[in-house]
Amino acid sequence: MRAFFNTLKDIWNHDELRKRIVYTMILLLVYRVGSFIVLPGVDSSMLDSGSQSGLLGFLGVFTGGAFSRASIFALGIMPYISASIIIQLLGLAVPTITKLQREGESGRKKINQYTRTLTIVIGLVQAPGYIKSTIPANAYPSDSFGWLIAAVLIITCSTLFVMWLGEKITDKGIGNGISLIIMTGIISDIPKGFISEWNAQSPFFFLIELAVLLVVVGAAVAIIQAVRRIPVQMAKMNMGGGGHMPQGEGARSYIPLRVNSAGVMPIIFAQAITFVPLYLRQTEALQDSNILASLTDVQSWGYNVLLFASIILFTFFYTAIVTNPNQIADDLKRNGNFVPGVKPGKPTADFIDEVLSRITFPGGVFVGLIAILPSLVMMLGLTKEQQFSVFFGGTSLLITVGVILDLLQQIESHLLSRHYDGLMKTGRVRGRNNAVTSGFTA
Repeated sequence: MRAFFNTLKDIWNHDELRKRIVYTMILLLVYRVGSFIVLPGVDSSMLDSGSQSGLLGFLGVFTGGAFSRASIFALGIMPYISASIIIQLLGLAVPTITKLQREGESGRKKINQYTRTLTIVIGLVQAPGYIKSTIPANAYPSDSFGWLIAAVLIITCSTLFVMWLGEKITDKGIGNGISLIIMTGIISDIPKGFISEWNAQSPFFFLIELAVLLVVVGAAVAIIQAVRRIPVQMAKMNMGGGGHMPQGEGARSYIPLRVNSAGVMPIIFAQAITFVPLYLRQTEALQDSNILASLTDVQSWGYNVLLFASIILFTFFYTAIVTNPNQIADDLKRNGNFVPGVKPGKPTADFIDEVLSRITFPGGVFVGLIAILPSLVMMLGLTKEQQFSVFFGGTSLLITVGVILDLLQQIESHLLSRHYDGLMKTGRVRGRNNAVTSGFTA
């Protein structure tokens, strides 16, 4: 305990780190305050005060309750994430986007502009559907076309403001801004979810649920931290200046390949994909579709299969973006290093790619199983309240664990740069590799 308080003292004494943490907390507070601001013209007393069920309840978790409160931040950061998904997928098919992705910083800035523009378009499309499907007709002036236009513009502009908050946190704060905003919305409902489950269950069974929850948390940390090490033989070092001096053997090192190299981005993007059927059902033509109804029911196999498959797909997709076997092989060859038993160059790249594929698939399957765990425990009747089950593993837990580990890693780096002991006595808090997307890093 004394070491913990000494660490907090070190953090406070680190000027840059203290400023970054305070800056981040202020912007997150702004986001939380905005999530309670109801749209102008909406009668908050007419809104459903209870927690929403189904997929809308999951969406409410990501927005910290702003979705059900008819807040100006009702859509949260989801339009921006959807825009990022579309831009990333276009990078596989559109040569112009692919070229920009390879142009470094200048290309990244242009892609960011495209992503922001697409965010506006998606916000303008989703906002009317949100108003019509979620806010009761008697809670707002439904006969006023001018009010509807104003509400759509407010929601869209608020989404851009949330996006701006996330970018500022990433640039001047600590941690990844977009991920922190999502995590803030998730953890804000944790006390309410635990209280509701405590009231619905017997104390003994509730303690069993908490014990299982701790096991799931430990499993999530293990899969995020898991690393496959490929041994590397360093170049031999000359022990003297003359030709008669012996050479020393090169040092042994390794290439750390993470089982979950893509981090939390496949989980976030896969969850965004599951919201697409929900938006499609808002149209009158598709409102009675049985297929879409199955894909929007969190206790149906259709929804769980879609989420599971999307996570595996995006895991491979983002692992390919984050880890480039050809670049690793070229760097090894350029420095005179090699993998024992493997020829330098293309054979090394193929070997690394094969190892990466072997560890990515089970990693994606494991993450997918944890992601659908809340739906499974509800289908089996092991939990009484959905508000609690969303933390019983699932996307919420994976995002929270991943973001916290990244945050600890960044704090650790700042502390070690000033020769402090760090958060742990070992001085080595391992976080995930940052997954670079078109508009943000997670």
